[in-house]
Formats: sequence, structure tokens, C-alpha cells
Amino acid sequence: MIELSMHTDNWRCLSGSFQKAVEAARKFDLKYIEFGVVDGQDFIEGLGYSPAVSLDSNPIRLRRYLEANGLQASQIDAGYPITGPSGATFGVRYAQRAIQFAAAIGCPRIDTTDGQFKPEGYTDKEVMAITRQNYRQILEWAEDYQVIVNLETHGPYTTNPDTLEAMLQFFDSPWLRLNLDTGNTFIAGGSPVEFLKRFLSKLNYMHVKDVSPDLAAALRGESTGIAMSASAIGQGVNADNIKACIQLLKEARWNGLLSVECLGSDEILSASLAWLRQQLAAPTTPANKPPFMV
Repeated sequence: MIELSMHTDNWRCLSGSFQKAVEAARKFDLKYIEFGVVDGQDFIEGLGYSPAVSLDSNPIRLRRYLEANGLQASQIDAGYPITGPSGATFGVRYAQRAIQFAAAIGCPRIDTTDGQFKPEGYTDKEVMAITRQNYRQILEWAEDYQVIVNLETHGPYTTNPDTLEAMLQFFDSPWLRLNLDTGNTFIAGGSPVEFLKRFLSKLNYMHVKDVSPDLAAALRGESTGIAMSASAIGQGVNADNIKACIQLLKEARWNGLLSVECLGSDEILSASLAWLRQQLAAPTTPANKPPFMV
């Protein structure tokens, strides 16, 4: 079964709070919510203008708050760049703390990724070697806490399918999986559909983002990641790819969550969810394949 979640980051550009995102999840009848975390304190989040959650907050109280609103955390976004030396200094600890927090609130997975840029002064071979050791430390915690660590397509290493494959093969571990982002793979110049075909067996979670025509014209092939869909999902130039990805998932009998990443206004969120629910409800011919489980 494929179900929908949404990322609270949809409210970041609107200076919306975490509570604002929770209210929207209830309004649009969602059961799952994803959120990013802050390692320490951020005055923007403290003032109520950021939808992130501090890792210093009480996870049990947060879990009760979500349960009271009929919600479950689908994923914690711990996307501090894990590649290279800064990943070793900051990203490992950040991911480890996110794993602890996820376990405390009953969230089954966290999200990690590479940075927007390659680390200066390091060869790709050096970066990959450091990153492998970073994930080695993170996965020790993932195994102990029983929390999956997803690798998201977001930067120059993860949006390159060959490099992504090498990273997913760092360790033969059930705790290292893939979070495919349809918007990032597209804006990087790739095909979300081809990514999905190649990595379906590793897929644990998916970020669903469309891309407006103007943004695609300006950035496709020049950038590797975008925050969210400025246009409603289904109304951009990535809509056919998203539709084809959903069809592939249904044919494979994949069981998991699609996390909606679009601007958090009622108009755009409502249109995005309506379109996605229409795609999920559309009939499909079942393929003679065993289901992919998350």
C-alpha cells in the first residue's frame, strides 16, 4: 500500500511554524508527517517562524502531541551534508542525535544526503572514502536503535546514479536505504523514472516534488536540488515523471510512503494532494512480482 506524508519544510518559505504544518496535515486528512531537526537552538524556530524541531526538545512530549493530532512521524530529515570532512565533524553527530530522537518518538527512519557543492580541496575518491567512514559510524547507531538511514538524492554525488550506487553499496546493511527525490533528480538533469527503475530494490521512501516551467528553464542541469515545488504537484513539467513513478511503484506492489514537498499554502497543497490521490487511486494492472517492502 502506498500512503502519503508531507514535509513540514513546505512552510519554511512561508515562515510557518511546526504547529502550522500539523494543523494543515489534520485539515487535509493526512496520517503522517515528516520534519527537519535543529541540532541545538535556532532563534527562528524559537520565535515560531520555522517548521523545524530542535533535538533539544522533549521527544516524548512531541510524540504525544503528534498522537493527539492523529499523526505519526514518517521520517526525520537530518540532511546536514554527510559527505567529506564537515560531515565527519558535524554530520555524523547530527545524524546520530536524529536517530536517537527518531527512536524515542517511534519514527522508523531518518534522511541524510550530500551537500550542494563538492568539498573544496578534496578529490572525489577522498570524499567517498571519508563519507564511507561517516556512514559506518552512523549505521552502528542505526542498527542499535533499529532506525533506517535513508540516502536522499540531493547533491552532486547522490544525483549521479553511478556515485549513488557506490554509496548505497558502502555496506551490505538493511539500515542503509534510498530516499528518492523526484524534483532533485529532475533538476539535476536526470530522469526520476530511470532512477526509480535502477534503484527500486533500495527504495525506502520518496520525496515528491514537481518543477515549475520557469525554474526548470533556469536551473535544470545547473543545480542538484530544490526545496519544494513552487507550483502544485501535477501542474509542473515533472508531472509526467511523477505519474510514471507512481505507476512503477504500483506495478511492483511497493509498500511505502510518498512525502509531499510543495509550498504549504492551502491552494497549492490542496491541488497537490488531490492530484496525487487521483494517481494512487487510478487502476493499474498488477504485475506478477512480489511486493517491495519498506
